[in-house]
Amino acid sequence: MSAEADRFGRGSGIFRRKPVDDIADGGEAGGADLTRTLGLWQLTAIGVGGIIGAGIFALAGAVAHETAGPAVLISFLLAGVASAAAALSYAEFAGLIPKAGSAYTYGYVVLGEVVGWFIGWDLLLEYTAIVAVVAIGISGYFAFLMAGIGVDLPAWMLGAPGTGDGHVLDLFAVVLCLLIAYLLNRGIRAAARMETAVVGLKVAVVLLVVVVGFFHIKTSNYRPFFPFGVSGAITGAATVFFAVFGYDAMSTAAEESRDAKRHLPRAIVYSLIVSMVLYVLATLVLTGMQNYREIDPESGFSTAFASVGLSGLADVIAVGAIIGILTVMFTFMLGVTRVWYAMSRDGLLPAWFAKLHPVRRVPGRVTWIAGIVSAVIAGFLPIRQAAELTNIGILLAFVVVCVAVIVLRYRRPELPRAFRLPGMPVVPALGVVFSLWLITFLAPVTWLRFAVWFALGIVIYFGYGRRHSLLNRDGPVPR
Repeated sequence: MSAEADRFGRGSGIFRRKPVDDIADGGEAGGADLTRTLGLWQLTAIGVGGIIGAGIFALAGAVAHETAGPAVLISFLLAGVASAAAALSYAEFAGLIPKAGSAYTYGYVVLGEVVGWFIGWDLLLEYTAIVAVVAIGISGYFAFLMAGIGVDLPAWMLGAPGTGDGHVLDLFAVVLCLLIAYLLNRGIRAAARMETAVVGLKVAVVLLVVVVGFFHIKTSNYRPFFPFGVSGAITGAATVFFAVFGYDAMSTAAEESRDAKRHLPRAIVYSLIVSMVLYVLATLVLTGMQNYREIDPESGFSTAFASVGLSGLADVIAVGAIIGILTVMFTFMLGVTRVWYAMSRDGLLPAWFAKLHPVRRVPGRVTWIAGIVSAVIAGFLPIRQAAELTNIGILLAFVVVCVAVIVLRYRRPELPRAFRLPGMPVVPALGVVFSLWLITFLAPVTWLRFAVWFALGIVIYFGYGRRHSLLNRDGPVPR
């Protein structure tokens, strides 16, 4: 490592930093690399797959019904503005540091090990919870579809305890989590091909919803536009925020991209633009077709179309939602496993987790663990409680990435950047402000759960990660 790299690399103590020069040049200690097989459009499909789905098919109805009313449109726009500022920051980092780990790696390189650790630790919970939330959303559409064709499923398997009479377990959501874990363990090449095909189907379903639904809009349903007040729309933005940042999880696949420095920045921007256009159109249709009080929180679009006499199309939407939202689960389970793999490879978690399959070159151990944990959350928590686990860590990750991109631009302006974020430092500063603002609207229980997870992270980092880090000169010698 060069003297310049060392100067801006290791540092000391808990704020020691990974050397950006070595990472940018492709070097990495502590474990074998993943296989680079993904092209631009596969990366874009993973990004769109992570963004479009949960927000439209799972949360849009719930937020419109309970929090924002027709102003759910404003909720998505607010979340999109904050997300766009962060997306451009991610794009600059993706073109500079093409390694697994996303915000964890970026924070580690620029702000120090302890910052990287806590962002990575947060993302492990956030991404896993998102997989569970989406599984619950799909399960709601599955129940709607079964009821529509006359299949009376046992009440015990239709939802988490407390969500309905006789509900014991959301069995379908559990099965979906385990299915995605299985698919990811088959290898990234095969899984990405499946993802690309299903994303195409999902976009087609959303366009079908928008085009057909447009002719059934009643403008009276938009009044009052802010039935829960402006604060309701802002609270809704904090709730749906995780639905507009699939590019974050997609960027964790940097080591599996054939040309990450060129393709990742473009894929991030493309996926966010496509997704936000579809979100705006879809929320306009949903709240225009049906009064917000009557929207089903779990299968909003299917019930909206059934309410205007289009039951056949409602069934098509339900099938499309079930298939399409699978891509969100795929993207975020991919994200949690790659962050976990990167942290383990760096020595902050046991190296046992970083073990790759000898043939498929995927971190199979962490994939199955993530699948099982997400299945437990999906099986036993209502969708709103599961969603509350997802947002604060992601918003903090956005803050870290936006701060880090400013720091690194001024600390190392000479580094070759495949994409340069425009409007420096105003744009990333806006990302910080928006993210911190949205954090203040999260429910107290979200802060409590985050505090518990944060405290557990402190114990693990100072009890294990700090001593075993590959950057710890006095620690174990990397193999």
